[in-house]
Amino acid sequence: MSEPVPGVWVLRTPRSAYVLSLGGEDVPLAAHWGAPVDDDAAVALAKVPFDAARGSWESHVDGREEYPSDTGMRFVEPALALRFRDGGRTVRWVFGAGEVDGADPGHLRLRYTELTRPLRLVLHYRVSAAHDVIERWAELQTDVPVEVLRADSAAWCPPPREGYRLGSLHGRWGADSRLERSALPDGVVRLGSRRTTTSPMHNPWIALDDGTATETTGEVWTAALAWSGTWRIDVQRLPAGRVVANVGAGHEEPVASLSGGTTYATPRSCGLWSDGGFGAASRAWHDYVRGHVLPHGDELRPVLYNSWEATGFLLDEANQMALAERAAALGCELFVMDDGWFGARVSDNAGLGDWLPNSTRFPNGLGPLIKRVGELGMRFGIWVEPEAVNPDSDLYRAHPDWVYASPGYPRHEMRNQLVLDLGRPDVAAWLHGWLDTLLTDNDIAFVKWDMNRPVTDPGPQRDLLWSSRHALNLYAILDRLRRDHPHVRFESCASGGGRVDLGILARTDQVWPSDNTDASDRLHIQEGFSQLYPARAMTAWVTDAPNFLTGNRLPLRYRFHVAMAGVLGIGGDLAHWSPEEQATAAELIARYKRIRPIVQHGALHRLRSPRESDAPALAYLSASGEEAAVFQLLDGHRYGEPAPPARLPFLPPGTWQDADTGTRYPAAFLAVHGLDAGLYRNHDSAVTHLRRVSRPA
Repeated sequence: MSEPVPGVWVLRTPRSAYVLSLGGEDVPLAAHWGAPVDDDAAVALAKVPFDAARGSWESHVDGREEYPSDTGMRFVEPALALRFRDGGRTVRWVFGAGEVDGADPGHLRLRYTELTRPLRLVLHYRVSAAHDVIERWAELQTDVPVEVLRADSAAWCPPPREGYRLGSLHGRWGADSRLERSALPDGVVRLGSRRTTTSPMHNPWIALDDGTATETTGEVWTAALAWSGTWRIDVQRLPAGRVVANVGAGHEEPVASLSGGTTYATPRSCGLWSDGGFGAASRAWHDYVRGHVLPHGDELRPVLYNSWEATGFLLDEANQMALAERAAALGCELFVMDDGWFGARVSDNAGLGDWLPNSTRFPNGLGPLIKRVGELGMRFGIWVEPEAVNPDSDLYRAHPDWVYASPGYPRHEMRNQLVLDLGRPDVAAWLHGWLDTLLTDNDIAFVKWDMNRPVTDPGPQRDLLWSSRHALNLYAILDRLRRDHPHVRFESCASGGGRVDLGILARTDQVWPSDNTDASDRLHIQEGFSQLYPARAMTAWVTDAPNFLTGNRLPLRYRFHVAMAGVLGIGGDLAHWSPEEQATAAELIARYKRIRPIVQHGALHRLRSPRESDAPALAYLSASGEEAAVFQLLDGHRYGEPAPPARLPFLPPGTWQDADTGTRYPAAFLAVHGLDAGLYRNHDSAVTHLRRVSRPA
């Protein structure tokens, strides 16, 4: 980081530069976000004149201001909007200082005070020599009461380009993380969630390019939000062609109500530029998430077995032990008991909230099952849904006031359950208490934390309760549990991908991207997920055929190959798998363990998209560059149509060998001709493990 002249700052990452300067009224303006530049170029960029064609109906700072308010000579969507007790909304920020943290030289603070009121604003920027992500957030400090109508984390201003295109992830339950790219229209495109969590409908991530970027070429500007509550991203294309993207927590106003002497800090928004296309942008994000977001990103996640599809709510000690024996025989390393182990939980109608083992099903508690799982060489995991409660439960009968509700109005049950008001300190304390006891009293290594419905009746102070307080107390509970039980790993699940974001990933070890385990659909879900999140965080199960959602009967090997592109899990009813299926599963689990470090810690190369090809392909290159795992599949393929070899231009030069067949290939051959897996029938698939056995002389 440097300040070549007063009022111009240059933030540098290993492969990019971000330049901002003080403009009119001393507001921070974006001068450059892209390729590395030296200080002289940065100063020149800061002096680039404004649009000469601007008329009296346009602002000279719109599209360049780093944190626009909603008053003064501004007409863009505001990043900050305030309302004072006297009804006033006008603010005028006076620049105080730009400070670089001596202990953290990549951390810049821009300090402002309000012209007439005792308010202070601090804009934070942080970069690191270890990754290409720029982290931004804002702090508002007030000595007087103020209602915060809007307080985004950042306004991102990419440089002027023709034909901007917007990439985003959209979907619904069972169809999460579908990638969409379309021309950015004039006006405002709003993405967001008012469903308590980040939601499966949109993910808090966007990508912008000039319409010409590909998987391997072109400039791409991306931004994400590290937040697990309600959120909003407004992407604006202004009349002069400039683009600005406001990224922040909260979907509707207000986002906070502050008394005097308090501070409001936004969550972080993270931005990243790449000139290597969408693929290079994703790989940079994956490096950042593994190295700087996940609590244990350097770990290898185990192969898990989950009991849900086998037993549903009809589980007990005996059938879980039987499943554990079958799972261990296949090579599974983690046994996860799902819903139905507690209270009167024989269906989704009752028992949720009563977190003691069902005494009929587990007469001696969980200890005997956990002991048996350990004897089989596996660790034990358990499913919970701490934020929800059935009206038919001891908890609700004792504390009906603990749920979100609008007094005097009918409440809405979904899945026969209500949501606990986690914003209440007593509810948060109770929730932490029983989880802490469960983990203290039992040798549990893994918690699958589910959340199966949004808040529908939040009552008064909507965003204050069901967005900020709920998410912040959730974070505090997870942080405390991780501190007190450092051996336990957590998975975030919300009916699939309903809570997937950088905020929850800072407190969990993996996420469940979708309840849809159909391997054909998963190709699309996993492609969207991979735009921002790494395979190391993506749980992927092999389940039974026909699939419970789609009815598809896909080959077992195909189902495995799709799931092996993430954190492999098994979710089928093993009691009904034939000896041949069990042998195939054991073979493929052993194969996965061999390539697991490549998949979970390697660099992803998306070779052919399932949106564009009936022969999708992807590959991972190990961190050392000495091994690769290549996935090739046919999906929707017609017999007799060609299935082109997967070309691998990213392999380092030398000779590469198929670890199973011994066949050797020059790297140049694999780059130009590709790896032919011999696929010809629909739902044929192959996973090839390559090792570099020689380098050029």
